[in-house]
Amino acid sequence: MRRPDGSAGDADYGQIGGGYRSYREPEPRFAAAIESALGAARTVINIGAGAGSYEPIDRDVTAVEPSVAMREQRPADRPPAVDAVAEDLPFADDSFDAAMTTFSVHQWSDLEGGLAEMRRVATGPVVILTCDPVLVHDFWLNDYAPAVLDTEARRYPPLARIAGALGGTTEITPLPIPLRCRDGFSEAYYGRPEAFLDPGARLANSAWSFVAPDLAQASVEALRADLADGSWDRRHGQLRSQDQYQGSLVLITATP
Repeated sequence: MRRPDGSAGDADYGQIGGGYRSYREPEPRFAAAIESALGAARTVINIGAGAGSYEPIDRDVTAVEPSVAMREQRPADRPPAVDAVAEDLPFADDSFDAAMTTFSVHQWSDLEGGLAEMRRVATGPVVILTCDPVLVHDFWLNDYAPAVLDTEARRYPPLARIAGALGGTTEITPLPIPLRCRDGFSEAYYGRPEAFLDPGARLANSAWSFVAPDLAQASVEALRADLADGSWDRRHGQLRSQDQYQGSLVLITATP
């Protein structure tokens, strides 16, 4: 069932997506990995395209995004996104050289249906940026906001399930996260814990929207207190200068 602004997944971007583009800019290192995985593809469909992050500017990209709030944040130099959902793409078989989606599969109402559609419309690689739910709880935020990371781990589909649905040959590549990562998903702030005190940063991570407001605020206040008295830095301070962090982020590339 789609919400008033068109959001079709489990998160309501009409409520939480207004400032998304300010916090979720494309990280160049991840963009380069996606570009490499797309290979020689000239025509690409980007499913769950959001505000346009990671769309290659030197290829013919067709974006698909059901949320009005997200479509309205697309840069002016990008083509308008098609209003459709992953599970029912309005394109013929083999319409594109490749298909991609970033931070989206965990929100689909029918994962296998959406992956089957990606495979149906693309003759070449299917490229997916997602997180491994097995590793989600390893992040230090679990000490403060376990309900948030429980939500993330529950929503992200197992990598084997994704690979099994796509078939063909699948390569799963862990992506190290740089200290100044521009794409503000949870682990991007591994060495910048103060970011979680910003309500906008939390809104741009949809898992927070599934947690009761009083519980979420208690998590924030616990982190605020530990930052103020130095407890966080005594435990994790080395992360502030660590060049990169190996978290749960992965790039899945499936070829027929």
